[in-house]
Parts: sequence; C-alpha cells; structure tokens
Amino acid sequence: LLYDALYHAASATISELAADSKYLGAKVGHICILHTWGSEMNFHPHIHTILLGGGLTSNNRWMDNGENFFLPIQVISKVFRGKYLEELKRLWEEDKLVFHGTAEKFHNHYTFKELLNSCYGTDWVPHCKKTFNGAQSVINYLGRYTHRIAISNHRIIRMDDDTVTFSVKDYRNEGQWKELTISGVEFVRRFLMHVPPRRFVRIRHYGLLCSRTKSQKLTLCRNLLGCKKYLSKLRDMEMPEILEHLYGIKVCVCKACGGHLGKPQMRMPLRC
Repeated sequence: LLYDALYHAASATISELAADSKYLGAKVGHICILHTWGSEMNFHPHIHTILLGGGLTSNNRWMDNGENFFLPIQVISKVFRGKYLEELKRLWEEDKLVFHGTAEKFHNHYTFKELLNSCYGTDWVPHCKKTFNGAQSVINYLGRYTHRIAISNHRIIRMDDDTVTFSVKDYRNEGQWKELTISGVEFVRRFLMHVPPRRFVRIRHYGLLCSRTKSQKLTLCRNLLGCKKYLSKLRDMEMPEILEHLYGIKVCVCKACGGHLGKPQMRMPLRC
C-alpha cells in the first residue's frame, strides 16, 4: 500500500503541475520506477521518474520548453509531500495500515497526527537530473536501473561461514568505494527487504505513455514533431531489427562467443 502511495503521489504531482499553464499547460507522459535500496542494501524506498520533454495541449498541439526542465524543484517538493501524506492519512483512516514493534504507537490518533505534522514540517528534496541526450541514453538508463536487484554478484568481495564482505559507495566521501562486512544473517535480512510483493508492477506508465492510449497519442506526437517519414522505415520491423538499425545493438548475437541466439518460441507443455 505504501509503495502504491508513492506511485500515486509522484504521478499525480507531475500530471497536475505539467497541466498548469504556469509551467507547461500540457498533458505529459512519464514512467515511474520503484527502487527500495541504497548502496549498503539499507531500506531506502524512492521513485525514479522519466518524463517526456513536452506534452499535448487541450487542442492537440505539441508544447515544450526547449532544453529547460519545466517543473520547479521547490514546487515539486511541496506538492509531492502534500499528496503523499494525504495518501498516508487516507490509508490510516481506512484502517489499512498495520504497525509492528516500535511503530505500534502510531495506531493512536494523536501520535499518528504528530507524525504527519513532523513530516509536513520537514523539507522534502527531490533530485532532478539533466535531460537525456537522445533515445540511446534513455535505453542505457532503463537497461541499468529497471531490472536490477539490490546487489549484484561482482560487488560481493568475499564470504565465510559467518560474514559477507561487499563493496559500497560512500556518498559522504565523494562517492568513493569502500568495503563493508556484516553477518551472513544480516546480509540475508537486508537482501530480502527488497524482494517486491508478488505480482507487484515496478515499472508503471502514465499520461501519454499509458497503455490504453499510448499508440494513438504517441502517433499524434510523432506527426506533430515531423517523425512520420522516419517512422515509416521502422513500421514493418521487429524490435531486434529496430535496435540494430537505430543503435547497432544485435540482441540475437551473443557478446561472449558471437554465436546466434535463437528466437524463443512458445511450446506446448508435455503430457505426463
């Protein structure tokens, strides 16, 4: 429920502010991706969001601000904080939140209200990065971050019967790498914190990228941006051919041995 609240608050903040004529005055498309870990595998849930560089106005015209990001960070901070805490308050009022251990005190109305007041009184700081330099950068970003787990094998330096040592990035020391040793039980505990709930959708699409209207809306955007002629070359291609044509990526060729990777096909299950 709290993960869903993050998605709802983030998407509503972007959609509402982008539709405001003070900032863009258009409907945008964006992708939200949940991450729950930090470098040390501590619990750090946050949403990564990728936005289109512009959007469609109410009269179906393309609108953008050139290379400038159209949403002020300070405004994003306040609106997102308000929307997330409203989601949290609603869940509490509907008795959908379950508290354990030291958090059991938040079952009390006054204690929970104090928590909300404390959160409202704290500055929330979103981080906005520079616009991607072309579609290739978007593909590289998605490839690095969307399907990662809390830790990869190459970061595990050594282990024994009792401990695990792995590399972590020290952001307080200019992002330098250092070693961290913890018990095996603690390592497993931290790792399991980041296993998503069953059937949980980590990558979600909104606005112009919503699955129900994506084909129609993106076709309109491409026509408005003069991409119709360019897209016609790709219309009859399958995705592996498109990736090779645009970016030289041969997804059907093994990078290790150069062998050809067969195209997966559906097979009927064998009868016992």
